[in-house]
Amino acid sequence: MTVPTTKIPHPPPRAVLHVTGAGLTHAGCVRSDNEDAVLTDPSGVLWAVADGMGGYGHGDVASDIITRTLSEVTDTMMATPALRSGLEAANAEIQANAKSNGVPPFGATVVALMFQNGLANIVWAGDCRAYLMRQRCLRLLTRDHTVVQGMVDQGLLRGEDSARHPDAHIVTRAVGYEPEVELDALSVPVVPGDILVLCSDGLTACLGDHDIADLVSAANNPEALCVDLIRSCLERGAPDNVSVISVFVQEAR
Repeated sequence: MTVPTTKIPHPPPRAVLHVTGAGLTHAGCVRSDNEDAVLTDPSGVLWAVADGMGGYGHGDVASDIITRTLSEVTDTMMATPALRSGLEAANAEIQANAKSNGVPPFGATVVALMFQNGLANIVWAGDCRAYLMRQRCLRLLTRDHTVVQGMVDQGLLRGEDSARHPDAHIVTRAVGYEPEVELDALSVPVVPGDILVLCSDGLTACLGDHDIADLVSAANNPEALCVDLIRSCLERGAPDNVSVISVFVQEAR
């Protein structure tokens, strides 16, 4: 399975879509606690993965606040502003929690997805990722907010060397650490047959894009894909918590 760097095939005219998905999270093989959290939606509209910053404490609290706050988002007619507003509210709550408990700032990275009118609207901060598989071509939709990604962007580090860099774990954005959270957003048209994957960096620390592409292309349903992705991480030692959401887009019947 190849992972092209070119754009994915352009979508045909929109069809009425039906979305199904699943989420799974695991503590991994090394850590005793799981500070990740996933938000799944039976209606198929809203999905999110949050990765608590375990090295700073209270990461599980931050992840829980983020997923709970996003679950309360109701304005699906304005998807991106609604996701931004939810994450800004989570940022404020995490800040207040740290202050009231007299603890250092804590937080979580996050990637959130909301479907609206044939568009996948994605908002994120940190190194949680979103991928899109279309016609057996895998595309990374998000860009990591990390020290090493900044080095790659400046031409100081080759992309293939970034995962092995000693600062690979250092993120430059997260929800909860600063009074104002900086978020990135994008919207992508989706069509029947598309598969989207949201994940924490515990997945991508173990699996390269080619590994992910192979597993996604072989998947028959979202539940099995989540299991296969996390099982593959566990087989490789899973030094971090691992979380994944898979979403299948189909034509409504």
